[in-house]
Amino acid sequence: MRNDGLALNNGSAAGLRPVSASTAQRMGSGLWRFAWREPLIHFCLLGGLIFGADAVLHPPAKDERTIVVTKAMRQSFIDGFDEDKERVPSETELKSMIDSWVASEILYREGKALGVDRGDESVRDRIAFKLQLLIFNQIAVPRPAEAELRAWFEANRARFDEPERVGFYIGPPMDEAAARARLRDIANGLETDDLRKTTRAMLARPVASLDTAFGETFRDDLLKTPLEQWSVLRSRDGWHLVRLDSRRAAVPAKFEEVRDEADRIWHTEETRKRAWEAVNRLKANYTVRYEP
Repeated sequence: MRNDGLALNNGSAAGLRPVSASTAQRMGSGLWRFAWREPLIHFCLLGGLIFGADAVLHPPAKDERTIVVTKAMRQSFIDGFDEDKERVPSETELKSMIDSWVASEILYREGKALGVDRGDESVRDRIAFKLQLLIFNQIAVPRPAEAELRAWFEANRARFDEPERVGFYIGPPMDEAAARARLRDIANGLETDDLRKTTRAMLARPVASLDTAFGETFRDDLLKTPLEQWSVLRSRDGWHLVRLDSRRAAVPAKFEEVRDEADRIWHTEETRKRAWEAVNRLKANYTVRYEP
């Protein structure tokens, strides 16, 4: 019995012999060839790659009912407000731009929820525009009564009146001494080619627009100058040689002459107002967060 036990132990020891390096290499090579030919393993590897890529390209959905207006986004609105960078938007103007963007984002999300993006790979604005059209098409605005349209016209008559206009020539900005020296040259008949080349003609310019372009002082002083006479006037940019050449008085609009145009504008604005009300009702389903 002892010999049998020893024989068994010796056999077990022989079975646990270390595998040589060459044998292990052959076994590994055989296993690799088996895996390479096995479709099931291919399927598992491919499936893992697909799910991994999907996790990267399509992360878990965010809260679709929360819209975040980031600090960077607010700054982009400010930076893009004026291409010439002459001024930044007021708080009211900035709020209007942000509100428009939020409305566009809501329309985009609602449009996707309704499936209007199916078969359409265009950008978010086009999807939002599709839903905007759906909203506008569902709005029926009745024609206003005559008294209502007249009341609206009187409240908005500045949009129809022909404004007071002026035509004038203006030279480039310079310091006051240089401007007055050039004015003396003109008075002495020494009008130079340089002055002619740098002078701009402002034709039929609405008086109301002069404040924004040149400043209130320039506007008021220009209206006091005699026609066809060079003067030195100050704008927000400096001193100028200016010659007022024409002045046309304002002409009040007559309701009967602009009735059709007034009706068209009223209808457009009323439709837009009701569309905004519809968007604001959708907005009630969202949370808009503003980063500090």
